[in-house]
Amino acid sequence: MKTMTTDELINLLDANEDLNVIDVREDFEVEHGMIPGAVHIPLGSIPERTNELDNSKSYIVVCKGGVRSANACEYLAEQGFDVTNLDGGMMAYDGELEFK
Repeated sequence: MKTMTTDELINLLDANEDLNVIDVREDFEVEHGMIPGAVHIPLGSIPERTNELDNSKSYIVVCKGGVRSANACEYLAEQGFDVTNLDGGMMAYDGELEFK
């Protein structure tokens, strides 16, 4: 499984790269802020919402600590998606937050 550090992600965000971030945390968790531009798809909803994803794009998957996002990455990779897990998740992320 491909992984990325939060520093690598912050550098890409600072460079205004066109990123596709999926946040698989629960509703109550995302209330505390999300990575700017991230799409919220709770882990339990991934199987029924894969139709919302484009398999020609790459995705960075994030959760609180990196375990749920690793599970999501494993599932999505099996479905043919190009996914990268964010090491340490939101607990390691100290960049800008967006509130929805």
